[in-house]
Amino acid sequence: MSCIAVAFGVNVCDNGHMAVVKYVNVVNPFDQSVAGTVPHAEIADCLAAVDAAHDAFDTWRATAPRARAEILRRAYDLMIAEHDQLSRTIVRENGKVLADAKAEVTYAAEFFRWFSEEAVRIDGDYRRAPSGANWLLVSRQPVGVSLLATPWNFPAAMATRKIGPALAAGCTVVLKPASNTPLTAVAICDILRRAGVPDGVVSVVVPEPSGPAVTAMLQSGKVRKLSFTGSTPVGALLLAQAAERIINCSMELGGNAPLVVFDDADIDVAVEGSMLAKMRNGGAACTAANRFFVHERIHDDFVEAFTKRMSALVLGNGLDPQTNVGPLVSRKEQDNVAKLVDAAVAQGATVVCGGKRASDTSFGYHPTVLTDVQFDNAILREEIFGPVAPIVRFNDADDILTHCNSVDHGLVSYVFTRDIGRGLRFAEALETGMIGLNRGLVSDPAAPFGGVKASGLGREGGHDGLLAFLETKYVAGNW
Repeated sequence: MSCIAVAFGVNVCDNGHMAVVKYVNVVNPFDQSVAGTVPHAEIADCLAAVDAAHDAFDTWRATAPRARAEILRRAYDLMIAEHDQLSRTIVRENGKVLADAKAEVTYAAEFFRWFSEEAVRIDGDYRRAPSGANWLLVSRQPVGVSLLATPWNFPAAMATRKIGPALAAGCTVVLKPASNTPLTAVAICDILRRAGVPDGVVSVVVPEPSGPAVTAMLQSGKVRKLSFTGSTPVGALLLAQAAERIINCSMELGGNAPLVVFDDADIDVAVEGSMLAKMRNGGAACTAANRFFVHERIHDDFVEAFTKRMSALVLGNGLDPQTNVGPLVSRKEQDNVAKLVDAAVAQGATVVCGGKRASDTSFGYHPTVLTDVQFDNAILREEIFGPVAPIVRFNDADDILTHCNSVDHGLVSYVFTRDIGRGLRFAEALETGMIGLNRGLVSDPAAPFGGVKASGLGREGGHDGLLAFLETKYVAGNW
């Protein structure tokens, strides 16, 4: 029999004997050294993890909300206590700078604290039918075994943002992290074990390739929820597979965020917000500003100030305190960024700073500012996922709305203006699920995170994040 490769480090066959387990090397993006290893999960291992979650579901759903809440709160406390160790693990496997990793751990832990509080606030409703003929009783119940698939760019936060509400709701989970960055997921799930999560309630599997294993789990008949964060093409494929068994889905997919700087904007505020919107996590974020639209009246002043900040950033080893930007997670990601910049230059864009790979053997790419970018430049239609800011000059404040909404994605937008009324009117017209008004960060555990159009389905975080793992049950009765 196959073994279950779980977060708790247990790799034991069903007959009680130790299994021969293959291991996957996790590579440090800075120097390609081995950052660690995790057990490789075969399809049978993934299905065994689903079985374990299925077996544990009835007991976990019956666990008192307060008890589930206290486990999540203990997990929060452990993450904070082990903050430095988790941060360094993220740097070693992901490449981001230590300051970003520390910020991520703080953010990630907060999802456990937030949903520890939400676990005791699962609501219901009791009222009389308008006709007076009967009573309406509405309750919420956990959806069931949940398959959680997370990306490499935020290996801690994307895991806790899904695990937290799932456990709070009473669901059991199987977590499939990105194969580039599984070490953080394993560490977090070990924290959950030590916080008191029972066996089978949380498992982590690392299959490679992941596609066949995910398909097998979805087709097992035991997975009732799929929560996926990743690219739109992969999300569309998973939605099609989930449709075969009518599996409840939450999808947080790609972005192509516009950042608009109107002529009345405070340039210092706009530059500060742009640095955060663009360079958080080195630009490898679905929320990253991807298309900069700057009014011609302040274009030159903005470009000068923004370029000064971008060109001062130091690319290097994320563990070096002098480093501001770490490498991308893989050579593939570095190649994608380089191709987008080269193509933009070929179409007439001007490199003001950066525009080149790291000089060492890392997967780094220098922070880049491009000007003279036209509205039809291909780089504006692609999610860059790296430290590159293409800037478009505009003069028609009404026409720019059309350009903002002209792409398939609609995750987040950023707007800078001193006129709050104008900013709110513009925000209402933007086809995105989130808007940063005079600020470059929208993510908050207490807020509903998600997009429209090709950027996904549903919301994570806030009370909405809890509802994503609950089904509504209605009883009509006379009593």
